[in-house]
Amino acid sequence: MIVKNDTERANLIEGGKRLAVVLTALRTKVAPGVTAQELDDLAEKMIRDGGDEPCFLGYTTEGANRPYPATLCVSINDEVVHGIPNESVKVLKDGDIVGLDLGLTHNGVIVDAAITVPVGEVDEITKKLLMATERALVAGIAQAKPGNHTGDISHAIQEEIEGAGFSVVRELGGHGVGERVHEEPFIPNFGRAGTGPELVEGMVLALEPISAAGRARVNLASDGYTYRTKDGSRSAHFEHTILLENGGARIITQ
Repeated sequence: MIVKNDTERANLIEGGKRLAVVLTALRTKVAPGVTAQELDDLAEKMIRDGGDEPCFLGYTTEGANRPYPATLCVSINDEVVHGIPNESVKVLKDGDIVGLDLGLTHNGVIVDAAITVPVGEVDEITKKLLMATERALVAGIAQAKPGNHTGDISHAIQEEIEGAGFSVVRELGGHGVGERVHEEPFIPNFGRAGTGPELVEGMVLALEPISAAGRARVNLASDGYTYRTKDGSRSAHFEHTILLENGGARIITQ
């Protein structure tokens, strides 16, 4: 999406604030014994109570043979992204990490964000994985400015994750957002600076570093949505929707 007027910009900013409120509530709900279904129910209730629509529910991603059946993606430990919360019982345990990926539509404008949250006390490697992936998001956002290229974002994210000793999941990445859940350009989490499409003012992008503690190869589960690391290592995922303004990026979903 390229923001074309003040109304679109205002709806984008308001939608981002609303999504941030829901994700904050979900973060505080995460605890041992909580189920993925409970988190999904809370996310849907809060979005609808605010007068908005969950944009993942009923959305069919490219290559999938059915619509996504939930509001929230809940991905635990080796589940990389798109974990389904409501088709099997998934209970959070002390020491787990859980990725929460959520999108909503506010007055026709879509926003998208994700966090990975520790459940109780986690080990030191897991803490480092979370910190490195969140730093990678910050580094990517710093390169998201008019005149730069998507490769500048990709390179910054890759440097941060690999510099910390972790792996970049290469099959998945960031994307344009706003009018649809997934738009061009695709933004890999690895690449060379100065390459790829040029960034222009008004672009709305969802940047989402996705890392693995071990090797970064992934498998798609039989449910058609959940990606898991092939070696069973843990994965982390952080995401913000941003608006490219003159001189830099405005974080919409914080």
